[in-house]
Amino acid sequence: MPSDFETRLAARDELATAVLAENRAAGRKIAVAESCTGGMVAVALTDIAGSSDVFSAGFVTYSGEAKKRQLDVSSEIIETFGEVSLATAWAMAAGALANSDADVAVAITGIAGPGGGSEKKPVGQVVFARALRGQDPDDYFTQRVQFEGGDRAGIRHHATMFALELLQPGKDALRPSEDIALPAT
Repeated sequence: MPSDFETRLAARDELATAVLAENRAAGRKIAVAESCTGGMVAVALTDIAGSSDVFSAGFVTYSGEAKKRQLDVSSEIIETFGEVSLATAWAMAAGALANSDADVAVAITGIAGPGGGSEKKPVGQVVFARALRGQDPDDYFTQRVQFEGGDRAGIRHHATMFALELLQPGKDALRPSEDIALPAT
C-alpha cells in the first residue's frame, strides 16, 4: 500500500503532467510566484520531463523584500494589506507576468504553520491569484482559501494542487471569487 507521501506525489505528478500538456496544446507558457509553497509548484512542473517548452519562470519570494525586488510588489500594498492578502497575491501574479514571457501566471501566499497565524489570518489561510497576459487586471482571479485540519505539509501540498489546477487553460474564465474552506488532510 502506498504511503501518504507517495499518494500525494502521484496525484501531484498526474496533475502537473496534465497542466503542461494542456498549456502546450494551447501554445502557452506559464510562470508561478510562490511564497508559502516555497517553490513546490515549480518543482511539480519541472519534475516532468520536457517541461521547458511550457514552464517559463518560477519566483520564490518568501519575504516581503523578495516580493518587492523580484515581482515589483509595492511597499504600499504590503504595508496596507499585508503579505498574505488578495492585493499582494494579485500584485505577485502581475509581477510574474511582467518579469517573464509567460502567458499565464499563478501566485500563492499564505500561512502554512504551525505558527505565524492570527485571528484574522489563521494558519491554513492561503491566497491565490491568476493573471492572463492581455487580460484586464481588474479581472485577474483572486481567492482566499482556508485549508482546514492539516499540518504544514498538508497545507502546502493542497495549496500546490490548487495552484496547479489554476494553471489549466480551462480556468481562463475565472474572475475574482468568494473565500472558501477546503480540507488539508
